[in-house]
Amino acid sequence: MKILMLGWELPPYNSGGLGVACFYMAKALAEAGAEIDFVVPYTNKHTEINFMNILNATEFSNTHKFGAGAYNSKNFSKIHNSKKENPHSIREIQAEYLKFLEKYLADPKNRPDVIHAHDWLTAEAGILAKKLTGAPLFIHIHATEFDRAGGANGNPEVHEIEYAGILASDKVFAVSKNTRQVILEKYQISPEKVEVVYNAIEPKSLAKPEDYDAETYKYLEFLKSKGHTVVMTLTRFTVQKGLTFLMEAVAQAADKNPKIALLLVGDGEQRNELIEMAASYGIADKIFFTGFLRGKKWRDAYGVADVFVMSSINEPFGLTALEAAHFNNALIISNQSGVGEVLKNILRYDFWDTQKLANQILAVSTSPTLLRDLQRGARAEYAKISWSDIAEQIMDEFLALTEVKNV
Repeated sequence: MKILMLGWELPPYNSGGLGVACFYMAKALAEAGAEIDFVVPYTNKHTEINFMNILNATEFSNTHKFGAGAYNSKNFSKIHNSKKENPHSIREIQAEYLKFLEKYLADPKNRPDVIHAHDWLTAEAGILAKKLTGAPLFIHIHATEFDRAGGANGNPEVHEIEYAGILASDKVFAVSKNTRQVILEKYQISPEKVEVVYNAIEPKSLAKPEDYDAETYKYLEFLKSKGHTVVMTLTRFTVQKGLTFLMEAVAQAADKNPKIALLLVGDGEQRNELIEMAASYGIADKIFFTGFLRGKKWRDAYGVADVFVMSSINEPFGLTALEAAHFNNALIISNQSGVGEVLKNILRYDFWDTQKLANQILAVSTSPTLLRDLQRGARAEYAKISWSDIAEQIMDEFLALTEVKNV
């Protein structure tokens, strides 16, 4: 089966989990026998990827670094850049993406059996590809604009594109039941059209927990030697992620147990606000910002942590929680996060309930037994859904529609 996969990012040119999910999903589909053409909106090369054909749709480079990443829907009409050769808006990138597809699909040998478009950024490209080829269109929703806006309305232009893609599709994949419900309620789509396809994790692709280097975060290790518990989250610093609620909860917990440290891995528009909050709560000495990490520092951030908190206001899935479980973290997950649908050995709370979150942080920081049980429980179940299982589910959906089409 030949798949035209329309994406916006792949590692290492990614700004979040979308690119990671697309990479491992495509890899598993290729291992299941699929032939994949994967389109990206930049000129950067992926020479290390040999299981699919990467197609560069534009002459722009490093789009994720100047405000045109997969999570920058606010920058739909305008982005900030200092070079003339870079685009001025996501809309400009999308226009070039469409031009490329029109030219590429004009050649009959490039025509796919199915089209698999990821999120709103490639929805219009998916619609065009379906029009040009007649192949069935699958829209894969990793996050709706309602999710990205943290429960607010978001960008109305993005809603229109998202809705058009969903309507034009033959099938919609949603990464969790939570996301499926948002799609059904907000866009009034037939329930039969929307299938839940969870994300997964590839443990073999991650560093081994025992490879952890205690020298990377020496001061945090020093604090741990004095009885501190390291609470950690790894995310973009946006409203959607509920970090202001997390900061408030940590302040409440630290008031009762001063031996708590919070490691914030990532970056984003709320960074300065979070720094100011830490100062105003009098816990600046307990908060550690790392910026966006890759490689060894990324691995060791998970390694030094005892507890991982996903505080999202609306998290369609949340791959980082599975990564944290791999590195033996106890998990505290908001009820508004889709990953909680596939995990049982976690503590749960509603994102706005800072008192409950504070009590949970306090409990794991003062009970070694509870902490150990949660760590072992999450470690035992985090990999129960594999990318090969997900690929099999997706291929079944592809085959069902292509067989109907060919009858």
